Amino acid sequence: MVKMNFTVTFVSLLIKLYYCCLNKINLKEITDTLERIAPLSYQESYDNAGLITGHPDMTITGALICLDSTEEVITEAIRKNCNLVIAHHPIVFSGLKKINGKNYVERTVISSIKNDIAIYAIHTNLDNVRSGVNARICNRLGLQHTRILDPKHQLLCKLVTFVPEKHAEKLRAALFEAGGGSIGNYDSCSFNINGTGTFRGNEQSNPFAGKKGTLHEEKETRVEIIYEKHRERAILAAMLNNHPYEEAAYDCYALQNSNPEAGSGMIGELEIPMEETAFLEHLKTTMLTGCIRHTRLRNKKVKTVAVAGGAGSFLLQQAIRGGADFFVTADYKYHQFFDADNHLVIADIGHYESEQFTKDLIADFLKEKFPTFAVHLSEINTNPIKYF
Repeated sequence: MVKMNFTVTFVSLLIKLYYCCLNKINLKEITDTLERIAPLSYQESYDNAGLITGHPDMTITGALICLDSTEEVITEAIRKNCNLVIAHHPIVFSGLKKINGKNYVERTVISSIKNDIAIYAIHTNLDNVRSGVNARICNRLGLQHTRILDPKHQLLCKLVTFVPEKHAEKLRAALFEAGGGSIGNYDSCSFNINGTGTFRGNEQSNPFAGKKGTLHEEKETRVEIIYEKHRERAILAAMLNNHPYEEAAYDCYALQNSNPEAGSGMIGELEIPMEETAFLEHLKTTMLTGCIRHTRLRNKKVKTVAVAGGAGSFLLQQAIRGGADFFVTADYKYHQFFDADNHLVIADIGHYESEQFTKDLIADFLKEKFPTFAVHLSEINTNPIKYF
């Protein structure tokens, strides 16, 4: 009996050790996954998204997801054996000249470093992707046919290269696999023109076709594809690795086109139009807010709704131009409410309230990619605003 109990205990220990090792992930694997979903290049100029404390090579035992990485959250991470805190809001927005614990920002940074806890922020870059913060708000409100309210510009590029006709199909496939050729709801997009290319290699060359020192003509295809700027390294690697020429000729152009998959805010439609007071009740219930500050009602049905998690007053004109009946956002100041000018109803539901479901969004991304990894939602309400 003693021997059997020892065997059971030993096997149980081995299983625990196995799952412990299985659930440990390199920090860079996690951050790379998050940045594929929400590239850092999508963040606003004032932002500080990315790895704030910690080293990319750290082994992560568990992640705690929160809206704000405060001292209390760091203590919660320690208690839950999480050495990674993923926050929506960066704890550090601007440079710290001294770190001596005189305010909550410095104390949080000191605590995370002392306890070897990494802090990662995924902020406006997550706001600015189609599957991000605003998409989660749209889903909760039941909005359909959603689109980016204010698409970003200068995020798209074009690659042009010239390849022997017989190799064009293979090259296009590699570029598509690397993420090129996607435009809105379409993928595998390219433009192709057949023509004649010429080249002459010197004595050090190793030409794919023709002979050294002899001018050669080759039937080629000009291949053009659009790609997102943050994918450029992968796109060029795919092109060079699948191009038969020793020296591939190519051009990369920055485009002014807007990117329909990235930008601020979202707009969509309710399946069934609602009375304004009914929509306010729906908004209050689905967004779990105890207070909605709004402009005067217009006595019109609510069909089209624009949303912007956090401070979204800068998107008011885009919401009006988009034909929104309601604009759901936060952090409106007194005089800014006048700007609605009866074109729509502004509904300020609170900053924390508008972004509180971002924790679930981040957790869902990680659980899909790392199903055995320990992901915890913070139980701490970091909302600094209280209602009496």
